[in-house]
Amino acid sequence: MDRAQIVHENFLTRVANRDFPDGAKPRQGLSNTDAVSLFRSQILSRALDRTSRAMQKAGQGFYTIGSSGHEGMAAVAHALRPTDIAFLHYRDAAFQIARAEQVPGHQIAWDMLLSFACSKEDPTSGGRHKVLGSKALTIPPQTSTIASHLPKAVGAAYSLGAARRHDPEHRELPLDGIAMCSFGDASANHSTAQGAINTAGWTSVQSTPLPLLFVCEDNGIGISVKTPKGWIQASMEHRPGIKYFQANGLDIYETFAVAQDAAEYVRTRRKPAFLHLKTVRLYGHAGADVPTTYLPKSEVEADEANDPLLHSVRLLEQAGALAPEQALKIYEDTCARTDRIAAEAATRPHLTTASEVMASLIPPKRACKPTNGPSAEARAKAFGGDTRAMDDPQPMSRLINWALTDLMLEHGEAVCMGEDVGRKGGVYGVTQKLQQRFGPDRVIDTLLDEQSILGLAIGMGHNGFIPIPEIQFLAYLHNAEDQIRGEAATLPFFSNGQFTNPMVLRIAGLGYQKGFGGHFHNDNSLAVLRDIPGVIIACPSTGADAAKMLRECVRLAREEQRVVVFLEPIALYPMRDLHDAQDAGWMTTYPSPDQSIALGEVGVHGEGKDLAIVTYGNGHYLSKQALPELEAAGVKTRIIDMRWLAPLPVEALRQATKGCKHVLIVDECRRTGSQSEALMTFFTENSPTTPTARVVAEDCFIATGPAYAAPLPSKDGIVAAALKLTGGRS
Repeated sequence: MDRAQIVHENFLTRVANRDFPDGAKPRQGLSNTDAVSLFRSQILSRALDRTSRAMQKAGQGFYTIGSSGHEGMAAVAHALRPTDIAFLHYRDAAFQIARAEQVPGHQIAWDMLLSFACSKEDPTSGGRHKVLGSKALTIPPQTSTIASHLPKAVGAAYSLGAARRHDPEHRELPLDGIAMCSFGDASANHSTAQGAINTAGWTSVQSTPLPLLFVCEDNGIGISVKTPKGWIQASMEHRPGIKYFQANGLDIYETFAVAQDAAEYVRTRRKPAFLHLKTVRLYGHAGADVPTTYLPKSEVEADEANDPLLHSVRLLEQAGALAPEQALKIYEDTCARTDRIAAEAATRPHLTTASEVMASLIPPKRACKPTNGPSAEARAKAFGGDTRAMDDPQPMSRLINWALTDLMLEHGEAVCMGEDVGRKGGVYGVTQKLQQRFGPDRVIDTLLDEQSILGLAIGMGHNGFIPIPEIQFLAYLHNAEDQIRGEAATLPFFSNGQFTNPMVLRIAGLGYQKGFGGHFHNDNSLAVLRDIPGVIIACPSTGADAAKMLRECVRLAREEQRVVVFLEPIALYPMRDLHDAQDAGWMTTYPSPDQSIALGEVGVHGEGKDLAIVTYGNGHYLSKQALPELEAAGVKTRIIDMRWLAPLPVEALRQATKGCKHVLIVDECRRTGSQSEALMTFFTENSPTTPTARVVAEDCFIATGPAYAAPLPSKDGIVAAALKLTGGRS
């Protein structure tokens, strides 16, 4: 028999018979009015669970994860302010419902049922997913996350303190607010959760403000795998820098009292706390999951007998707030009302076209105050002796440093963060002197955890900052790529553009480092980034382009709320010469701060019509090295530096290659999964009569030592491929 129906009938029978589970008497703190209001939120959450299951069976609703057993979260919502940003566990419908009671004017049942029906009228996701979330309730939407929202909760909490020191133009959260994130006991074991909790404690012990409330809803099981008894308390009770609180989540009076204490601690002390709530899970994990297939029936029935709604009816009666007969009437009326609303919600229109679904991939632009750039005095103070070198050619690493300096002078809400970016100035010196110029709260030395670095950026982006996180090496991104794929890029999509977390993610990457590090420090695969919808990827090849493109990237984040990856070719950081030693052929002067390169604008070098070499990064450098031999062979060549790898600048490429007899793609990434595959497809579809070939890296990792460049494109390989493609003639 359906466990939901069993729980439903048990409630009706036991309330009618006044057959309640044992428990403590109600604590002081909740007024009768508030207690009844919380009970109504609990009942609505339960009714929505039952209705959503019925909708799914009828083909009117879709994937369901219920909140039954976790209704005590209504009391946690009551202990917080509706402006405290809340990153919710997927079982927290009761929290959202109770918060809606704090903000007048919400038809919360209607809104949530539109989400269950995936109607495009759903005010949160616009029909893209069944989500908990609401812009008006300060609840960013979460999908079926397993702790991936915890790092950004740490970042959002950090932003609350940072905003007191550097108030951003587009600040979303009140200065006296706190951040809250909730998750299950099984999720607490995930490396992402452990990293976030560790980061919170690491930050707290250094007396950095971090007003964050972790809420662990411990129902003792993760899908079918049990959590060892006492595990959460044993592993979390004595974490340094984090105060531990515990409450019985089946008791709304106790939960409210303890949550109120925890929230007060976080708000006044500006330190993180961990609230451990004991709950039960009813109905199984999700959808058609049947708990009796992997748990003894006696255990399932024991949890059902401990239904938090039965506890609430008992407590309300003991407090003199509500008689069981009245509670039963509220339950029956709510179930009937929810069914009526669901019937109407199921008739509302759905998304039907690809363009409708894709409409929220790109966030809306926002109005920004005009900036005139830093004053001459401010620049002179920040740059100091570097000013005298600005008229001389410089390598890329130095020009990126100067561009970051100008951008941070111009935008007070711009914040750099990453491992070693501050006192050391980065592994390659790219961020040297920035912490000296702007202080440790704008150039943040983080702990060694890429998930936490990106989470810090995402959370700060939630609150109006322009985060510029650094990942030391491209290969290190793989430890944390879900923070971009599953969190940053999906937020505007699932919130219909209402929530955004813009950033400019700087990553040092690609190959050609002589003898250093092997594949961990020479990673030439961008596939993991290229297939994330909505993400912009920029890759400069010269210092001047790097400075101008970085300015555009910051503009895109600030004004268009985009997630941008700025990929910096490590081997080109120090590059000075092009053809001969000391020819200084690859250095450029620093472009004035008003110069930038627009998204999609490619670089065209030369006017030759025999051959167009389409490339980027180190490929641009190698192609320039190959150019004299090609010209000597009579092949009139133009070199096109893509600059922007995603979205592919198709119109600019079409114009840049117009009139060329041949196209050669030079791609330093691997043959499989590289940009060259997309480029070959593009030219085949758009110029099918133009002979096209590619020079790419082999499907191989990069070695340390003399063979570092063996699997990669070379100048000689480019020359050979070009001559073969063109026949070596003009």
